[in-house]
Amino acid sequence: MERNRGVKRLRRIMMLQVTWIRRKKDHQLLTVGLTTYASDERFQARHFQHSEDWTLQIKFVQPRDAGMYECQVSTHPPTSIFLFLEVVEARAEISGPSEKFVRPGSTLQLHCLVKKSTEQPSFLFWFHNSRMINYDVEQGVNVSTDLMARESWLEVPRASGRHSGNYTCEASNATPARVFVHIFNGDNPAAMQHSLASSPSVIACSALMTLSTALKLALQHVYVYAGS
Repeated sequence: MERNRGVKRLRRIMMLQVTWIRRKKDHQLLTVGLTTYASDERFQARHFQHSEDWTLQIKFVQPRDAGMYECQVSTHPPTSIFLFLEVVEARAEISGPSEKFVRPGSTLQLHCLVKKSTEQPSFLFWFHNSRMINYDVEQGVNVSTDLMARESWLEVPRASGRHSGNYTCEASNATPARVFVHIFNGDNPAAMQHSLASSPSVIACSALMTLSTALKLALQHVYVYAGS
């Protein structure tokens, strides 16, 4: 008895038509049943036999695909389910500032995390300038990657001048991240640049004070002259 009810219900469902619509200013008919009516071939309806699920597949999703979608079933009256699609752009991010300063002989450490990724990346590579260095153990580079956690660590135990340059963290499904590493001796170049940049302000301030003093003296002179 229960089996007969299930069969009847399934037949009833199979007789219904499922339509996917994109709710824009002008409603855009995407699919009816398994037939695609959208001019964009990236849209496709998927349905497995004897299943109650109808899936709208969008290949190569783009930011412009974001918005409201309607799944409409041809009951009487029609039944609809509304879904809002938010498209996020996955990106890699290297911890810390975009420029790093490391002394020769000290340890260079970089950490990369893939953010807003809806699926696990198939690879996560490190590049030094244009060279992929994930396996450059002989060059003093150690890379540890956890694809499930979407993160990777790069470590150079004894950094030298040859390790300076641009480092890129690149995942299969995300915008890459970059950082520039300076290997230096002596003072921090950033501090030196800051010192140089602040010097003109000090000179300008001194000149302004001198001008102000001269102006005060001139006014005093005029006042004395006028009162005499």
